[in-house]
Amino acid sequence: MLKVGLTGGIGSGKSTASFILAKLGSYVFDADAEAKKILNDNEEVQNNIIDEFGSDILDHDGVIDNKKLAEIAFQDEDHQMILNSIIHPFVFRTLDKQFDKISKQNKHTSFIVDGALIFESSMDQHLDLVLLIASSLKFRIERALNRGTLSREDIIRRNELQWTDEDKATSADYTIYNNGTEKELEDKIKEFHKEHIYR
Repeated sequence: MLKVGLTGGIGSGKSTASFILAKLGSYVFDADAEAKKILNDNEEVQNNIIDEFGSDILDHDGVIDNKKLAEIAFQDEDHQMILNSIIHPFVFRTLDKQFDKISKQNKHTSFIVDGALIFESSMDQHLDLVLLIASSLKFRIERALNRGTLSREDIIRRNELQWTDEDKATSADYTIYNNGTEKELEDKIKEFHKEHIYR
């Protein structure tokens, strides 16, 4: 079973692409959601993060406040790298276990690793191929703002800490440009699926 990376910047349409691939029979491992789960549940990770970032990231109960952590961790590349170096090894471990489990079930056309930092974390080296969902910054900001969870400044700051679409495209095996409708994106995903997965 192919292990396929699915990546894209904030507001690129990556989550929509992930949903479409799941409908087409792929198993989707959401690396970003898994990272959040590990952050919330894993005491070793929490202690390591507090050691690195200090008590400023804690709420009044002494628990990590994700909003405070994000403000510090996403202020520059060095802080983001420190956070990722703590969490990513645990994500990789969970990913490998889940891949082994899903492979044995033999029910899915592929194993999709949905992650914003596929290249930045060097996860691409553990995958068979990587699909990039790229989109112009205008559309990405618009989509991200529509979610209502981040301000324009937060979106731009997080975007600046990630590789550009141009840099990702040089490393990706396949790039889909999502500057149109959701139906157009779905058609392109189906074409990719037919060409690279369901053969």
